[in-house]
Amino acid sequence: MARACLQAVKYLMFAFNLLFWLGGCGVLGVGIWLAATQGSFATLSSSFPSLSAANLLIITGAFVMAIGFVGCLGAIKENKCLLLAFFLLLLLVFLLEATIAILFFVYTDKFRCCGVSNYTDWFEVYNATRVPDSCCLEFSESCGLHAPGTWWKAPCYETVKVWLQENLLAVGIFGLCTALVQILGLTFAMTMYCQVVKADTYCA
Repeated sequence: MARACLQAVKYLMFAFNLLFWLGGCGVLGVGIWLAATQGSFATLSSSFPSLSAANLLIITGAFVMAIGFVGCLGAIKENKCLLLAFFLLLLLVFLLEATIAILFFVYTDKFRCCGVSNYTDWFEVYNATRVPDSCCLEFSESCGLHAPGTWWKAPCYETVKVWLQENLLAVGIFGLCTALVQILGLTFAMTMYCQVVKADTYCA
């Protein structure tokens, strides 16, 4: 009976991780597309041009693919170390997702805003009268060095807050679905880990 349960969880987890891996491929693809078509998309700092939403998506996509691979391998091999590694890595995905979401909402020019409370927040960051290029009314290279009249004035905190209130249902559904999928993966991993431990104990 225990062996039958282990086999059932094994194939369910393999199927889940295959989908998880494909999702990582999708995120990686979007990141590569953004990097190829909009290299400066949501650049977070002119001092670190490689730190952008596109590159964060590429890193996250590759990370998710790696997690999916570890999960698939752990399920097929029924390896306790791989299953535990998958469980711990999947927990880290929550932090990456939250970070990317926050950075995207704060730095993209979709919301036509600049800074948390206002554009002067960036003066302390750069120690100069300048803002990220994503704050510009009309985006161009190094436009954040121009006069304040060329920058968005609305604070991002209030702008994002209003946007979230207006799109609360869609954001809530997306967040809930994402959380349920990840909780499902964590449950599969821990269930299979326990089943493998029981099977090893029984065999011993």
